[in-house]
Amino acid sequence: MNLIFTELAFGKNDIRGKVGEDLSPELFELVGKGFAKYLSLQGENMSNVWVSVTQDARLHSPELTESLIKGLMLSGINVLDLGLCPTPLGYFSEYANLNLTGAMIVTASHNPAEYNGIKITYRKVGLNETEIIKLKDITLGGNFIESKKQGEYKKYDIISDYINTVGEPFFGKGKGIKVVVDSGNSTGGVVAPELYRKMGCEVIDIFTEPDGNFPNHHPDPSKEKNLKDLKEKIIETGADFGIAFDGDSDRIGVVDNKPHALPGDMLLLIYALDILEKTLKPLGCSLVTGDELAKPDSLPSARNPQVQSDEKPVFVSEVKCSQVLYDTIDKNGGRAVMWKTGHGYIKGKMKEENAILAGEMSGHMFFKDKYYGYDDAVYAGCRIIEIVAAKKAQNPEFKLSDIIDSLPKTYTSPELRIACSNELKYRVVEEIKADLSQKPDIFINKIEDVITIDGIRLVFNDGFALIRASNTEPTFTIRFEAGTQENLDNYKEKFLALLETKMQSSGCIS
Repeated sequence: MNLIFTELAFGKNDIRGKVGEDLSPELFELVGKGFAKYLSLQGENMSNVWVSVTQDARLHSPELTESLIKGLMLSGINVLDLGLCPTPLGYFSEYANLNLTGAMIVTASHNPAEYNGIKITYRKVGLNETEIIKLKDITLGGNFIESKKQGEYKKYDIISDYINTVGEPFFGKGKGIKVVVDSGNSTGGVVAPELYRKMGCEVIDIFTEPDGNFPNHHPDPSKEKNLKDLKEKIIETGADFGIAFDGDSDRIGVVDNKPHALPGDMLLLIYALDILEKTLKPLGCSLVTGDELAKPDSLPSARNPQVQSDEKPVFVSEVKCSQVLYDTIDKNGGRAVMWKTGHGYIKGKMKEENAILAGEMSGHMFFKDKYYGYDDAVYAGCRIIEIVAAKKAQNPEFKLSDIIDSLPKTYTSPELRIACSNELKYRVVEEIKADLSQKPDIFINKIEDVITIDGIRLVFNDGFALIRASNTEPTFTIRFEAGTQENLDNYKEKFLALLETKMQSSGCIS
């Protein structure tokens, strides 16, 4: 095995890479043994340790899962095999009174079909970057547990548990909703259509059968091209909206009735407004939307002094999100926290702030409100169905697009990705920051603020310009938002010209 590639498979939040290059069945067996040693070093009584194992629909997942289970059991770990199902059901297994110590999920999420990997939790918490490094050192070190007794093996139907536990509060709450569900021939199809029908929805499900060849489209709803069939089916059936899942169903995509794909920040805002409305109602307050958002006296604290700052629900999201998200939450009695991009960072900040909800542009939604706090796209689907059904029951003419239409209109650029070597990308960002501190007026609008928690976010009175160095690739991620197309073009043109100059001077481009 190529140990250089093997070591690179251990990432910031999980293990992931190309099968046959970065990953092999042999490595998965070693990881099973390594995780057993990791647990023993945490002081676990190894004779009582049970770990659940889940797999996604990729063609190599069964072989890799078998090797992982072999490594665990040879080390004395007892294994509860959950079979093929969404990653969130692997997380849920630790909450399902099954006396589990951890969960291991064989998946590469939304990556191309030739990839695979392992997501790992211990005592209901995902392994962070430091812990992944520890596991890597143990796995590649080879000093494993020598168990005299092989671990036990059991199969378990977690899908029924999930539907009857997580789904039960939603049963009947989807009446009057017609929804198209695109599982992308991956894991969502084994649970979501059944659960949504139990909610009372009329479900039109497409690409439901798991197939690791992904014959219809790749399961990644953050890419517009992968939503083509879903949009066509919404139009054909007159559905209220559509739901799509990524490869392991921890990321959701929602397409409204028009049919327009909702950006992750706007979907997060819909969830946040629903939570805030239920928080404000007992205080006699109502939501602020549309033109009212621009009024300085529209803060709920001004309209109702009972809303105190220490009582405000906290919502966390990333630097790439629209300023509309943050402003609307703040003006409706919540506290919006901007943080670094990456679900590991977002989950950490969510815990630190005791946030009730967090989310990312990519479609990861983390509900602590009435849920466990991890990212679960099937559950997120239940919440959007519940929201639309409740509003439609009050007004039969209601459409999901009505919520978006009630928000301030902005113009946004697609997310741009520009290559720059890992050695130079952070230096370029620092040079741009230094340059802009001397030129606050180079754009059509003055720079009101500079946020540097993750790259540089220039804040204008109607939007922002963002550049950040990717955590995982030799690229910059760039995004713009403005109140008019003219302003958007100005921010983009001026900023990209400055970036090109800095990349040339640094040697990033010739």
